[in-house]
Amino acid sequence: MSGYFNSVYEIVKRIPRGNVATYGDVAALTGRPGAAREVGWALHVNPDPGNIPCHRVVNRFGGLSGAFAFGGKDEHKARLEAEGIEIEGYNVDLEKYRW
Repeated sequence: MSGYFNSVYEIVKRIPRGNVATYGDVAALTGRPGAAREVGWALHVNPDPGNIPCHRVVNRFGGLSGAFAFGGKDEHKARLEAEGIEIEGYNVDLEKYRW
């Protein structure tokens, strides 16, 4: 696992329950703005989903991931809804829930 992936995981662990961040937000917080795709790759191979809440990361429009590594869009949606986040279709209101 790369050092960069570890920095992604440390940021994602800080996203509070009931909030989301975008891939770009996480990339910027690691000091590498523009590395949103790398963030996505890191989350796709999340080694510890019980402690690294990758479901709290969405795309720049608030969209859920069709490639969500642990069960697809419906699982992504269910995990966010379980935390009290309202989902419209498969999108999160970033103005309301963004960390």
